[in-house]
Amino acid sequence: MKKRYFLPAALWLILIMVLCTLPGNDIPNNSFLEKIHFDKFVHFSLFGGIVFFLNLAIYWARKQVSPGLQVLFVLFAALYGLAIEFIQKYYTVGRSFDLMDALADTIGAIAGVFVFKIFIALLTKNKTSGK
Repeated sequence: MKKRYFLPAALWLILIMVLCTLPGNDIPNNSFLEKIHFDKFVHFSLFGGIVFFLNLAIYWARKQVSPGLQVLFVLFAALYGLAIEFIQKYYTVGRSFDLMDALADTIGAIAGVFVFKIFIALLTKNKTSGK
């Protein structure tokens, strides 16, 4: 399997680690965004992206992704999110553990499977229709 297939996923994982370990005072404050819990949407999207990019790497290599592997990707993303919450609590200045962030990470990871399936369905539909 070519390692370059995993480059987008690896870069996405690094981006998440960098963003999630920024000191609390480096994160812009916006009362409106806080009221609508925009940070949960960000967590949802970032961790859905992990699963999407990991699935995409396997798909590029094998032209299919097993459901078992997709479950493993979801578990990996959820555990990565939980680990980041502990890193925020113990090692990042001005950040804390937020169980709701971990939940948003997990739900986003699950959604990443469905987004990937929709993406592949659209991709293969366009290939078979000759567009």
